[in-house]
Amino acid sequence: MATAQPGLWKRHEIFEKNSVLLLFGALIVVAIGGLVEITPLFYLKSTVETVEGIRPYTPLELAGRNIYIREGCYLCHSQMIRPMRDEVERYGHFSLAAESLYDHPFQWGSKRTGPDLARVGGKYSDQWHREHLRDPRAVVPASIMPPYAFLDRPLEAEAIADDLKANRALGVPYSDEMIALARNDLKAQLDPDGPGAADLQRRYPGATLRDLSGDKGQVAEMDALVAYLQVLGTMVDFKIYEDKKNLR
Repeated sequence: MATAQPGLWKRHEIFEKNSVLLLFGALIVVAIGGLVEITPLFYLKSTVETVEGIRPYTPLELAGRNIYIREGCYLCHSQMIRPMRDEVERYGHFSLAAESLYDHPFQWGSKRTGPDLARVGGKYSDQWHREHLRDPRAVVPASIMPPYAFLDRPLEAEAIADDLKANRALGVPYSDEMIALARNDLKAQLDPDGPGAADLQRRYPGATLRDLSGDKGQVAEMDALVAYLQVLGTMVDFKIYEDKKNLR
């Protein structure tokens, strides 16, 4: 068995026998490592890369996100696909930081009682989501999710403009026009043939307009939640990333 060279032992013997000096040396090493990681941040305008397609949530989607957080959905469902083979094969392309650019708070995490929802948008129909929320076991027999049939109640959207203002204070680029027309846009997203549809798509490029419930006279909390779930993972065209990967 090889033994340590006497000279090498003598060089760090002073640290082995003096705990105070060892602690001081460890602090210096940690401080240097911290500076190496932190200093570049002062020279970067943003640590999140710009990704085409990312936009602020529409008023309806934002209202749905508020319900998602209010009901504690994040306690069982993460929105973060890690770059591991099993996760990518099950859920899709791994999550990008830019996808959570306008999320306050973001929904990343590793705690999963149910599946990750980062790519759930468009995976199921609107009706599937509604049935799943009303009676989870009717569509997923093994589900332990509680029913949310009470979300059929009317959505209280009087404060949606204030929600946009609060998010703008946190850096989300909502314009004065978006805030002023928030309540109109919320209803317009459920009426693709209505007079406000074109203006909504101008303010929120790529937003999907469709009647989620069949009742144009009333917006339910479930409509908003389904609209939020259906937009998750749909803003970024991941085919671009796959094409770049295949070219390498």
